[in-house]
Amino acid sequence: MTPERFRAWRKSLGLKQKEAADRLGLKKRMIQYYEKGRRDGKSVVVPKTVRLACWALTNGVDDFDGTGPTAPVAAETQAAQAE
Repeated sequence: MTPERFRAWRKSLGLKQKEAADRLGLKKRMIQYYEKGRRDGKSVVVPKTVRLACWALTNGVDDFDGTGPTAPVAAETQAAQAE
């Protein structure tokens, strides 16, 4: 996720930087780093966990406790269970 896409994601939800930080469980400063793409002259990449959290928030998932629908069982496993 590029800094521009991260900023666009935040704005698409109508969130201020502080609000995005609160929803993602981050400090506002990290949101600023992700939007600039740099911290102390070094490149900053939005971590996969944050990208997944952005996707979840976009899709109405505000929190996840590990319960809920399970992943589909592979076809091989289904065939073995049927025997």
